[in-house]
Amino acid sequence: MGNASPLIVVVDDEAPVRTMLRRALRLVDYEVALFASGEEFMDSLSACPPACVVLDIHMSGLSGLDVARRMRAQNVRVPIVLITASDDSALDHSAAAAGAICLLRKPFSTNALLAAVSCALGESACAVPRARRAVPD
Repeated sequence: MGNASPLIVVVDDEAPVRTMLRRALRLVDYEVALFASGEEFMDSLSACPPACVVLDIHMSGLSGLDVARRMRAQNVRVPIVLITASDDSALDHSAAAAGAICLLRKPFSTNALLAAVSCALGESACAVPRARRAVPD
C-alpha cells in the first residue's frame, strides 16, 4: 500500500453535513475535499480525480443523481456513494441506474459511512446494502 491516502470528495449543499462527513472520513486518514454544489465539483473533476465521491442526492442546481449521470456519461469511473434524507424507495433504483455503489439514508452512522467508502475503494467486502434496481411487478 502506498503512502498517499485516497482522496474522498464530499458534495453536499449543507455546510454542517460537509463538516461532519469530513470529520468522519479523516478519522481513518482519508484526504477529503469538500464541495458545496454539483457544479463546483464537476468543474474541478479534471484537475484532481478523487478515489471516491460521496454525493447528496437533493441539492439545488445539479442533484447528486445528475452529477453521477454526468460522470458516467463522461466515462469518469469513480465509485460513488449517494446519501439522502428521503425514504422514497424509488431512489434505490435511481441510485443503481446512475452507477452508485450504495445509497445511505440519513441519519447514518459513521461506521456505515466508513464501510460504504471502504467498499467503494475495494478495501473491504461490502457490509452496506448496495444500490439496487427496482424489481418489476
